Amino acid sequence: MLDKYLEYLQFEKRYSPHTITSYRKDLEDFSHFYLKTEASEDISKADKKVIRNFIVELSENNISKRSINRKLSSLRSFYLFLLKVGEIKVSPTESISSLKFYAEKQIPISQEEMQALSDGVLIDQPDILEKCIIEVLYQTGMRKAELCGLMFEHVNLEGNELKVIGKGNKERFIPISADLSNLLRSYLEIRKPNTEYKTYFFINKKGKKLNEKFVYVVVNKYLSLVTTKEKRSPHILRHSFATHVLDNGAEISKVKKILGHSSLASTQVYTNANIEQLKKVFNQAHPRASKKEEL
Repeated sequence: MLDKYLEYLQFEKRYSPHTITSYRKDLEDFSHFYLKTEASEDISKADKKVIRNFIVELSENNISKRSINRKLSSLRSFYLFLLKVGEIKVSPTESISSLKFYAEKQIPISQEEMQALSDGVLIDQPDILEKCIIEVLYQTGMRKAELCGLMFEHVNLEGNELKVIGKGNKERFIPISADLSNLLRSYLEIRKPNTEYKTYFFINKKGKKLNEKFVYVVVNKYLSLVTTKEKRSPHILRHSFATHVLDNGAEISKVKKILGHSSLASTQVYTNANIEQLKKVFNQAHPRASKKEEL
């Protein structure tokens, strides 16, 4: 049933290959545990006790609560699928709660640090592809998987717009600046046509689709030159983009669309990054806010 479930994710749910790989890994980990403890490979027969024991073992192996919850979420999804196709009558995950934990606070790269990167390091950078990776991630809030999967035909430089295929295969359009369009044009001039050049916009020196690990290495390298913050990943550029545009007055509903969030709650996380900015907006805009006193 595992293969049928993964096909369901691919063709009906239209999940990305990266997401499907994560689900497969989580379910295979549980399958190995089930085989070891129950001498069976049929995880459709698993009960609540086995799943709880699986969680305990993960915890004893110092797997983070976040990772354990992700594996539990994968199991919930799998057993909901089995319910849907009539393979089981009750999900063994039904009364098992996720582990509680305090999410690690993400500290964005400051606007000053990003300005130092743009005005200093990137100006003298001869590698246009690496420059594009930094600027596209920061100026669009795109995920690294979305950048790697950006289709050539979805880049509209005349209209200053990118069409992005996000999670769940959902499409969204992201406006870009004229300066970023010009940078992308410069990239096209040195882009080597090869195997996948007609499919993906960003390709490596061999003409192949960019690897997500390569993108991470590039971002980490450049952010290390302007900040001492611990998090220096493509995701922190996405986080910084959202924080900075909200700090500068962008409407949260529009930022939600650009980021490809399914719920406003996901975007609201970034409004907590700079409470002083929110106080300032209140004191300037609220009719009862004193001009002399601040929150």
